[in-house]
Amino acid sequence: MHELANLGFFNILIGYIFLTGIFLFVRGRGIKSERLMIIATLRMTFQLILAGYILEYVFNTNSLLFTLLIIALMEIVAVFNIFRVVDLELSRTMKQTIGFSIFAGTIGSLFFFIFFVIGDSPWYNPRYLIPIGGMLMGNSTNGIALGITGLLKGIDEKRDRIEALLMIGAEPYDAIKDIINGSFSSSILPLLNSMIGAGIVVLPGMMTGQILSGESALIAIKYQIIVYLGIMASVTITTLIFLSIAYKNFFNKRWQLIDSTKSD
Repeated sequence: MHELANLGFFNILIGYIFLTGIFLFVRGRGIKSERLMIIATLRMTFQLILAGYILEYVFNTNSLLFTLLIIALMEIVAVFNIFRVVDLELSRTMKQTIGFSIFAGTIGSLFFFIFFVIGDSPWYNPRYLIPIGGMLMGNSTNGIALGITGLLKGIDEKRDRIEALLMIGAEPYDAIKDIINGSFSSSILPLLNSMIGAGIVVLPGMMTGQILSGESALIAIKYQIIVYLGIMASVTITTLIFLSIAYKNFFNKRWQLIDSTKSD
């Protein structure tokens, strides 16, 4: 097995120096994005260093309690990330729907693949559960964020059409079905594009990491396929659960269209 190159402080520093030059170039072009780029870089550095020390401890202890606590914390952060990313006002009911959907979809998919696909013992091995869980949650977060944006904007743009369909006797789901389907398609499009180009246009992150660590490319491919299958399942289930529940918040008991973003 090929020995992994030992990256020291100086190697990483060179990367930061190179990136600083790019920031200065962006600023020199008058593009007002360097501040956000710097903040993102600093946050990434701090968060990854912190995560590295925490994961090193959890991996060494192999504790069920610590592993499940980290998974729970990741779920909470994933939900609040959706609230932050979606640049729209959300009601309490909508936030609860988001929380339930992300938890049910990601946890269900994660444990199915851990128990029945990977089958490692013990099942709570943090080296599998935490990284795979993170990838499922991250992609599902993007899926729901795109789904809710499409749903809210679609209803706003087609409000007159929806109300007309309701007036002639259509049920709420039938009146809004095309918006739900369009929102779902938008939510999985980035994932589909990533999967279509996998292995040809780009080598996915998990596969790249395993190859860099000296693992066989064929073994890395097997794990990457499993991860992609898990992500597809998680994003699909999570988004479908959300859309199947969320649309009901826009109708009252008399099947009238209401503004769910500002009501509880």
